[in-house]
Amino acid sequence: MAESRDVAFVGLGVMGYPMAGHLAAAGHRVRVYNRTRRRAAEWLEEHRGSCVASPREAAEGAGTVFLCVGNDDDVPSVVLGDDGVFAGAAEGAVVVDHTTASANLAHELQAAGDERNVGFVDAPVSGGQGGAESGQGESADAAE
Repeated sequence: MAESRDVAFVGLGVMGYPMAGHLAAAGHRVRVYNRTRRRAAEWLEEHRGSCVASPREAAEGAGTVFLCVGNDDDVPSVVLGDDGVFAGAAEGAVVVDHTTASANLAHELQAAGDERNVGFVDAPVSGGQGGAESGQGESADAAE
């Protein structure tokens, strides 16, 4: 099993980008994957970590894989298939999905993870970009 400090982050949008940065700042070894390589390169200019060419490569050797992608259609495209997270995840790894997606999709992915002995946690986030940047559950604007 991978060392717990080895994590992966798939999806560097307005929420995922700062969330992955917080993991790197906390001392985790972070491998990132983003469909837009330019965005991953920007992240690497700001943070310590590495960039890989597929979600599968991101998951290889990671104890925890975090996802934060757009919607129900995007999640299976990065989790399932030959280049997906589940293909690279070791037994005992945990996939944490921060995407706001449907409960049906979460149940499907948990079942797929169970078949591979990979944990799956549905953990959508709130607070928008401001919350992600500040590392808080809700943005400063929402708290006022």
